[in-house]
Amino acid sequence: MCLLPLISSANAACQGREITEGIYNPPVCVPAEARRIVTLDPLLTLGLLIELEAPVIATPYMAIADKQVLDVVKKAKMVDLGNPREPSLERVVALKPDLIIGSTEAHAAIYETVSKIAPTVFLDHTDWKEYRRRVARITGREGVAEDALARYETRVASIRERMKDKDLTVSAVRFAPDRFVVFLDGPSAYAPFSVLHDAGVKRTAYETVTDGTIVKRPDWEELANLDGDVLLYVSASGFESGPDDALEKEVTSNPLWQLLPAVQNGRAHRVDRATWQSFHGIASAHRILDDIERYILAEQ
Repeated sequence: MCLLPLISSANAACQGREITEGIYNPPVCVPAEARRIVTLDPLLTLGLLIELEAPVIATPYMAIADKQVLDVVKKAKMVDLGNPREPSLERVVALKPDLIIGSTEAHAAIYETVSKIAPTVFLDHTDWKEYRRRVARITGREGVAEDALARYETRVASIRERMKDKDLTVSAVRFAPDRFVVFLDGPSAYAPFSVLHDAGVKRTAYETVTDGTIVKRPDWEELANLDGDVLLYVSASGFESGPDDALEKEVTSNPLWQLLPAVQNGRAHRVDRATWQSFHGIASAHRILDDIERYILAEQ
């Protein structure tokens, strides 16, 4: 793969803003006002960049499960970088970006190569609202759409107050081929489950941690720990959603699944994979709140 000519500003004095916190390999000098942004992460980072009205010119299409996000991407004629795990760096070079943004977890292995193309910021995992603040600072979009965040905070506070009257616990699980994934309530919770916490939703003891653990992967026997009064589940077989229904049928027909308290009481609900597994910002957060009102607050 030929990536020449490559441009690096690593040795130049920073003429924009220096980013030092919450990123891979700090410090990084980014433009004061980036005009040609490439994001290698088509999930939360892309969603927040769209929300912040940042000038994104390319991203991988493959993992974009939310139709609204994909519609925006296509309307803006963003260049498709292919597989988010192995994005086309040749296309990135050809686009001559002035800023590249990605995820430390997903892209650290290619940092040395990518950072020679343009100033590159790979963000560390953190709470989605803090992540949003970091993206806003990196792109010079502080203050953009702050009213939208304020409306979310107002709504979530109202739901949290109503949750105080509900004496119940909630379990949540993702079906994946040959395994289960339980996203936990804790300091490093994945965004949708951070929203559950914000809204005052109480998870089971098995699903609650005080350390930085993000997920557990129970086997069939451990699944009995999902003993919440309400059970929310996602069927997500991979990047493509076609096999999801078959996967759901396979799991829910198993006698061990049918023993779960919420299943026996008719309180197990399938929720949208795009919302719960491809969280992309405030719009996704409101959809999580919609599900809380629909499936949890509505319980008698």
